[in-house]
Amino acid sequence: MNAETAPPKTPYELLGGQQVIQQVVDRFYDLMDSDPQYAPLRRIHAADLAPMRHSLAGWLSAWAGGPRDWFDENPGKCMMSAHRGLGVSREFAAQWADAMARAIADVAPPDKALAREMALRLDTMAKAMVVD
Repeated sequence: MNAETAPPKTPYELLGGQQVIQQVVDRFYDLMDSDPQYAPLRRIHAADLAPMRHSLAGWLSAWAGGPRDWFDENPGKCMMSAHRGLGVSREFAAQWADAMARAIADVAPPDKALAREMALRLDTMAKAMVVD
């Protein structure tokens, strides 16, 4: 298969694949653990973030066009409806989006424009989870 007939790369591939997605997730949760500005967000999470690190990395991978393992492991689960019952406030959504944008910027995926777009889309998603 040559470049003309090869399917277009997915955002997952353009961002750097599983390695970069995992780095973003790890940086995100490291920021939540270490930066006092995210302390309120950290308090609403379980003490052990390992399951969340695994889940978020799987979901982001699938969301970006990579392996769909997360959807296979969570049939019928929707990220929006899964968070709807948690009472996500504007403060928590803003903290989540800010920490995620910082994590993406800190990891610096190779496609800078796509990385910025990823942060913007996740910001929009976080804001859509707010329950007034």
